[in-house]
Amino acid sequence: MSRVGKMPVSIPAGVDVSIKDDQIHVKGSGGALQVAANALVTVSLDGGALKFVPANDSREANAMTGTLRQLVNNMVIGVSKGFEKKLSLVGVGFKAQAQGAKLNLNVGFSHPVNKEMPAGITVQTASPTEILIKGSDRQRVGQVAAEIRAIRPPEPYKGKGIRYVDEKITIKETKKK
Repeated sequence: MSRVGKMPVSIPAGVDVSIKDDQIHVKGSGGALQVAANALVTVSLDGGALKFVPANDSREANAMTGTLRQLVNNMVIGVSKGFEKKLSLVGVGFKAQAQGAKLNLNVGFSHPVNKEMPAGITVQTASPTEILIKGSDRQRVGQVAAEIRAIRPPEPYKGKGIRYVDEKITIKETKKK
């Protein structure tokens, strides 16, 4: 059986989990999330923990057990603590400004770029060169961060662009005569 799938998901105080109609619903202070249950995985709620067991001995059921367990674990963490991604702008004159659910970027184009945030995602700018994206859904937070980074990805010669804070850019050497 999957090593990840063997571990139960502990449910902290203030988080409500319900399993019904092939859906797993998780509700907490950070919002409410749901995921479709898979027929290959049997989910049971024992006290303050969720347990995942493969429905049969197939390889697909074993793999899906670990996958579903991690998806539910991310939902529990998301509604209790939340997820965040930090982006950094590197370049002369590059700046970002958050206005409600909208992010305004000046990243070297002839026009400013406006990015609308989806529901459940908040954006903050502590300084003009730092962007903080927060939300309860890990996949959506990562997707929004990737879309913002794709507006101006870091280029390999000077490293200018939008990058993740912990991202390491390898700078290429320029052509020699």
